[in-house]
Amino acid sequence: MSSAPPDDPSNSVAEARLTAVYHVGGPEVGARAKADLICLDQTVEADADVLTADLRARIVGRIEEFRCVSSGRYEVRISYSGDLIGRDCTGLLNVLFGTSSLRSSVRLTSFDLAAPLLSRWRGPRFGLQGIRQAIGVHDRALVCAVLKPLGRSHRELADLAFQFALGGVDLIKDDQALLDQPFCPFNERVVRCAEAVAKGAVQVGRPCLYLPHVSGPVDEMRRRAHWAKQAGAGGLLVAPGLTGFDAFRALAEDDTVALPIASHPSFLGSYAVQPNDGIAPAVLYGQLPRLAGADISIYPRYDIGYAMTKEDCSATAAACRAPWQHIRPTLPTAAGRIGVEQVAELEPLYGPDVLFILGSRIQQDARGLLAATQHFMKEVERYTRT
Repeated sequence: MSSAPPDDPSNSVAEARLTAVYHVGGPEVGARAKADLICLDQTVEADADVLTADLRARIVGRIEEFRCVSSGRYEVRISYSGDLIGRDCTGLLNVLFGTSSLRSSVRLTSFDLAAPLLSRWRGPRFGLQGIRQAIGVHDRALVCAVLKPLGRSHRELADLAFQFALGGVDLIKDDQALLDQPFCPFNERVVRCAEAVAKGAVQVGRPCLYLPHVSGPVDEMRRRAHWAKQAGAGGLLVAPGLTGFDAFRALAEDDTVALPIASHPSFLGSYAVQPNDGIAPAVLYGQLPRLAGADISIYPRYDIGYAMTKEDCSATAAACRAPWQHIRPTLPTAAGRIGVEQVAELEPLYGPDVLFILGSRIQQDARGLLAATQHFMKEVERYTRT
């Protein structure tokens, strides 16, 4: 499956606007002054006194709405000229939250691109429905097992992958800590694990996708992605916080790779841990990975020690799946210490269009890994089948 954005309009996009929503701290006078600073920070980054009328009109951000959302907190909607952002993640991120990220009590909570601007972006190649089609499962939540802990050899991980595949999971991914370590070389691991997953899938009688972690320098990441595809991997795992969002986008759009890509939040968390600063999870783990081409977005669930609330998880899943013109929905996840007992609890929040990330807890089950995995899959069928 492939996708491409509609043809770019031939005319200038100067009148097409990028709109960003921020929450800023008050009192109101201070919050309004901070909103004015955001307009300058994110464009000219210069004192207003040195600007000509032309620069003010064409370049400086424009406050479209300012309103109180709670005591001491204000929501500011600011639009920017489409000519400022270019055609990649670098320009987009710089305008959305470049210099303003250095200020306290400013939080980017959402953004939107006018149709002529969004037409430049491809988004997920496969998306939620493409993942379902590749696996052949359309009527329940999906499950992804993780190859961990770090320190195991490629043979040990391949055996683990085989057991998971026999247990009936839909996807198997590398742990994000797995790169190209001496005790588990990348090339050997990918070949062995891809073979093991394929063997297990044949015995079960339906597909199971293996996603090796390929993050690295741009050229090395591309090499790893091609190696993984040749070895039989069914997708890739990339951490855009480590590689950069635009390197992620370039890999997602590479037609010579053309595999589903899962985004991992490694190194991104500090942007979202403070509720009044940084970037809201729905943007950081929802909108940005989706726009960059993530078919799956991995992020932690609530109540397990990470800075994610139940509302954050719900909003992020919505940002992954909400209609967005031609941009396909991304498959959201429920990740972090997922066991059988969490399936019934989490289903009402996420619904069936979610990927449960099955971590290391299942390896401690007294029944053994295969039986425990099969039991987990039965519980997923029980609670999430539509």
